[in-house]
Amino acid sequence: MEAAVELHTTIGPARTTDLAIAAKAGVNRRTFYRHFPDELSLWRACTSHGLERWPPPDPERWRAIHDPEQRLRVALAELYAYYREVGTGLAVIARDFPLLPPELHAVPSRMDVLRAMPGALLEGWAARGRKREVLSAAIVHATAITTWQSLVERQGLTEAEAVALLHAMVLAAARAG
Repeated sequence: MEAAVELHTTIGPARTTDLAIAAKAGVNRRTFYRHFPDELSLWRACTSHGLERWPPPDPERWRAIHDPEQRLRVALAELYAYYREVGTGLAVIARDFPLLPPELHAVPSRMDVLRAMPGALLEGWAARGRKREVLSAAIVHATAITTWQSLVERQGLTEAEAVALLHAMVLAAARAG
């Protein structure tokens, strides 16, 4: 499983073959198939392992912070620290996800947890109608791994600078028109 996780997070699950996993693990294909008889069993094992080894931040903890501005700041700081740890590999998996067989899409994953996070951050804001839609879009953008990649990895902002910038963006969206 470690070999599969390493390949999934470097070259991507869509480009990872059974033969490559077996070779990386130092076993033959027969041994590999004894542990993982099909792609779904491998995917479930890797997903479970990833959630256990690198658990994403818990949005339920954030819900205990009643002030939505403070909740957002705490959440972004925790989320960006998480992305620092697993972001590069997670981005590779997210890139390949649409290319994977449909039966793998049904397995609960870290991506599902991450996609649910903006909902916890949208709670408590006094925004309705179109204003709420704009606020939601700002929160989704702020929490996206691609936003972290752009600001921190590509443009060299510190996590604190990225969090401050995105916090300000979301506040502007909350106060807009």
